[in-house]
Amino acid sequence: MLNKHPIEKKPFHFRRSMYFSEIHKTAIIHPTAQIGSGCEIGPHVYIGPEVEIGENNIIHRNVDIAGWTKIGNNNKIYSYAALGGDPQDRTYCGETTQLSIGDDNIIREFATISRGTTKGGGITLIGDHNMFMAYSHVAHDCVIGSHVTLVNSANLAGHVQAQDYCFIGGLVAIHQHVIIGRLAIIGLNASVARDVPPFTMAAGNRATLRGINIIGLRRNGYSQASINTLRKAYPILFRQRHKLSDCIERLKMMDLYKDDVIIKLTHFLSASQRGYLRHNKNSDSDRD
Repeated sequence: MLNKHPIEKKPFHFRRSMYFSEIHKTAIIHPTAQIGSGCEIGPHVYIGPEVEIGENNIIHRNVDIAGWTKIGNNNKIYSYAALGGDPQDRTYCGETTQLSIGDDNIIREFATISRGTTKGGGITLIGDHNMFMAYSHVAHDCVIGSHVTLVNSANLAGHVQAQDYCFIGGLVAIHQHVIIGRLAIIGLNASVARDVPPFTMAAGNRATLRGINIIGLRRNGYSQASINTLRKAYPILFRQRHKLSDCIERLKMMDLYKDDVIIKLTHFLSASQRGYLRHNKNSDSDRD
């Protein structure tokens, strides 16, 4: 909630909009912007033309939301975040492109999320229940799922996909067009140039795999049987340098391919266009 009683004991002056939202008198809102009910908009916020904001959002002071941005419900956007700005792409020439943000997201101080480009589909998509910590950046045409976390100063280049429940550590840099798989975790200060398979851990510069994300799997309700299956499949898929088709055949011979997590994992690997990370032979991958 916005603090209506600052230290000097002088109350903020809010104006009440036709939607019964509380809007500080210093906020600048373009006449074509749409603000849903129950929103709180703090001092010196700028909301540009064609912005659509849903219900019960809290927008703290000095936030900048540019045009053709659509924001869902129950989001919290903190000071100096910049949303919907022009894509940082040399080929961008002012075309109408979009940013779409879902519900229940937390966007912390100085985080930036850009609109899409026409060559990338024209839209940057953000799902629900995500956290973008301070100074994190999501570039043009990225697709972010739900329950994703970007830690402080994590940076996603253009066209990156981050699937549900993935965790991207502080100071991480993700190359263009990389896909981060479901429930993958990327450690501090990593530089990632290839796809990160689902359910795995990655770290280093350049990043390599460091094992299965066992803690994340357990927290999200995966059975011990599925975890054990992943641990058996991991060395076959990522430690060895055989063709993926040969690895899949071996998994079938070992009766591991029937588990849904293995099917999803191998489908991800088969669809990878940039290539996917392999195991770092100097790391301990099977430690709980």
